Amino acid sequence: MPINKLTKYIFRFLVLQGTLSFTTIYFFDNYLIWNKKFKEEIYQNLIEDKNRLLPNIDDSFISVDGVLLIIIFVFLVILYSTNFYTYVNELSFSMSRNLIGEFFQIYLLWTSYIFVAFFVLRFNNLFRGSLLIFSFVIPVILMVFRNTEFLSSLLGRPLTDEAYISFNLDATSKFRNLRILTFRKNRGNFNTESPLDEDKIIEIIDSENKKENINLIVLNISKTSIGNNLEKYLINLNKKILIISNESIIFNNNFIYREEIVEQSHLTYFNNDIQYGAKYILKRVMDIFFSLIILTLSLPVMLVIAGLIFFKDGNPIIIKQNRVGLHGRQFQMFKFRSMLTNSHEQRDELKELNKGEGPLFKIENDPRILAGFNFIRELSLDELPQIINVLKGNMSLVGPRPLFDDDTKTFDKNYMRRLNVLPGITGLLQINERNTSDFNIWFKYDMEYIENWSLFLDLQIILKTPFAIFSKKIKGI
Repeated sequence: MPINKLTKYIFRFLVLQGTLSFTTIYFFDNYLIWNKKFKEEIYQNLIEDKNRLLPNIDDSFISVDGVLLIIIFVFLVILYSTNFYTYVNELSFSMSRNLIGEFFQIYLLWTSYIFVAFFVLRFNNLFRGSLLIFSFVIPVILMVFRNTEFLSSLLGRPLTDEAYISFNLDATSKFRNLRILTFRKNRGNFNTESPLDEDKIIEIIDSENKKENINLIVLNISKTSIGNNLEKYLINLNKKILIISNESIIFNNNFIYREEIVEQSHLTYFNNDIQYGAKYILKRVMDIFFSLIILTLSLPVMLVIAGLIFFKDGNPIIIKQNRVGLHGRQFQMFKFRSMLTNSHEQRDELKELNKGEGPLFKIENDPRILAGFNFIRELSLDELPQIINVLKGNMSLVGPRPLFDDDTKTFDKNYMRRLNVLPGITGLLQINERNTSDFNIWFKYDMEYIENWSLFLDLQIILKTPFAIFSKKIKGI
């Protein structure tokens, strides 16, 4: 088993152990026993059984809560030993995915296990009505944690918001019922000429990528190989790729993929989405944790800034700007208004003063900035409301800065990769060359971040950002 997959399994196991243990002990103490004397009776039963079976163990090691933790641990070991719970095949047909059936399989396994465990360990005098309810509570939690898709949805990345485009996949094709396609939006099917026009495919993907929120590409081909240019492009696209073919595909490059035969067709699938599944969940958990701390500490500063803006220039205090986020999904980014109202609309009038390159727009002594408000931008205090964007899941604390939709349309096919990670408040650029007007430097740091992304890198950037802010002038982004 690959290390990253093993890490994901261990992480989910530990989260489940903690969640189920807390739920079980809380439910047990508050609903399953009438009063504390019954818990004391259960404890005495455990001590009696221990003295008969394991007399060398000290009584201090025995407790009702401890035994409940062991019960949960053993059950999870049993559950994890089955492929049924730990493996969700995205390349299976959605018609075979019966959530109610899956729930009752887990329910029956859990109920038989817990009832036998309580009987053998003599957990007497339990409230039967609450025990019946409890028998449903744990399977519900297990269904929620069964795969990362549901957790991702809770943390701001619902599967139904994701989309795909396909090539040569007929509207009546049986493969449209694959689980990986069923819950995602279809942004269009494109028919390419025979022989396969690979340059045209790259052109279409790049074009659609700038218009739609896409994170899955489906290719239906009759060939046993694809050209090296298209192969490298798909590998570096940082999206999910599904290739449907009559025979096994022979690749020119070495990379991780899996292949399954479904209905006599070969399905080749690889997922180079950088922040997906367990990786996305861990990043979101870290973002939420640090965002709540930052929001609490910065709240007084935010109230002062809001007051200054209101008394200086009235409303609005916070402005909303349409920006492009993960996989091209547009969202409204919040900022303290440090400029005159409708300042973005004045860019065309001031473009001759622009010293930025590409999509960058930077002006020295920008006349749109409110008088006396340069310090807010120099310290990046106008970015503080973006903590709300982070909590909502539109942004991360760390990532490439989100740009306007018009800017995104100027990207070449290589720089489109910046949309495959969550945009951030800070990043490698902000801790190295915050004032640069050279878009090539932006490109360099964004690509470096994407190719080396890890939670540890995010943590390093978060810790270095305050020092970067106070070590040089910041003009905002």
